[in-house]
Amino acid sequence: MFRLSTMKVLVSAYACSPNMGSEPGMGWNWCVNLAKHCELHIITEGEFRDKIEEMVPTLVQGANMHFYYLPVTEKVRRMCWNQGDWRFYYYYREWQKKTLELARKICEDEAIDILHQLNMIGFREPGYLWKISQETGIPFVWGPVDAKESFPMAYAAEAPWKTRLFLRLKNGITRWQLRYNRRVKEAVRTSAALLSASSNSVYSFKKYFGVDSRLVNETGLSVIQGQKRTKEKNSFDILWVGKSDFRKQLSLALKTVKTAMKDNLLFHIVGSDEEVHRKEAEKLCISNHCVFHGAISHDEVFNIMNQADVLLFTSVAEGTPHVVLEAISCGLPIICFKTCGQGDCVTDDIGIKIPLTNPAQSVLNISKAIEYLYYHRNILTAMSKNCQKRAEKLSWESKAQKMVLLYEEVLKKNAKAV
Repeated sequence: MFRLSTMKVLVSAYACSPNMGSEPGMGWNWCVNLAKHCELHIITEGEFRDKIEEMVPTLVQGANMHFYYLPVTEKVRRMCWNQGDWRFYYYYREWQKKTLELARKICEDEAIDILHQLNMIGFREPGYLWKISQETGIPFVWGPVDAKESFPMAYAAEAPWKTRLFLRLKNGITRWQLRYNRRVKEAVRTSAALLSASSNSVYSFKKYFGVDSRLVNETGLSVIQGQKRTKEKNSFDILWVGKSDFRKQLSLALKTVKTAMKDNLLFHIVGSDEEVHRKEAEKLCISNHCVFHGAISHDEVFNIMNQADVLLFTSVAEGTPHVVLEAISCGLPIICFKTCGQGDCVTDDIGIKIPLTNPAQSVLNISKAIEYLYYHRNILTAMSKNCQKRAEKLSWESKAQKMVLLYEEVLKKNAKAV
């Protein structure tokens, strides 16, 4: 059940598609859950139009979802999917200009109450909906926004020199854009509510713009599995999921497992680069304690989660990683770095967060965390049970309800100002 509202929200969501992850899934899940509470007019790119138009009629809240499509060429779509292709920003900015024109027309035809720049979540391209807010007084909401200041270079030591050079250049450009980008400044200044995708972003907005933003991680949980893990077994099972990207820090994870080694410890590695993973483990002489699963289905990952004792998530550069949310939904305690979306989602009652320092110190800190949970199974069990409540707070439904309350708060403030 859901409550219908007279509130009309215009949403800019470049990427939006059912049954997908990443930005398209994030855009869709926000919209499909917000539509349970208010009427949405959604401007999207159109790559997934067929999927959207097949799904919307099957939803109870489908009548509350009005889509408008502004398709780009296949060439631009390939640039979008090729993360790191900076050429995409030019075309994305042009798309946002067309979105502004269409949004103005929608506002003329519909009594729009809220303008919401939803995704893409990167701060570099804030779109132009804030212009309509300046022209009409319709409140503008921006976010969740990813505005991390920099990549932690201490953890790039094992990356190729070209990658390290690129990261230093990107860090410099990011700081420059946070400080000087005019449209970002206008979007921040105009926003009635600014939403940060992580605590890192909250820090950046405060440091560079002097504003307080609200922490709202960009993604959520659709299904809460509950605690299903096997209680009695001989092994202590640690799960790691990812690809052999230096940001994921598999090498650091393997060194940590070697440092915290116990006779019955098994380290389960899930990812498409199985041969790379094997070679990494062989270098450290711990292959006999590793289980290499390779690229497996979503359901198979859940099966391993339900048998594992801990998820070890060593990535140092993320948005809000879905594998962490899925672990929480399975009642699987987590060890991770205190950064990015995982640092916000994992609380002290469901896991252990390690501060970013340097790789050598992190190996020691994480190995101590593993040993602590290994010898304190009662704490591990309590963390697993606590995951249920945390998963409910991280659910899409909970996030949508909070967003609607934020809309209502913004409208009340706007009414008083008028």
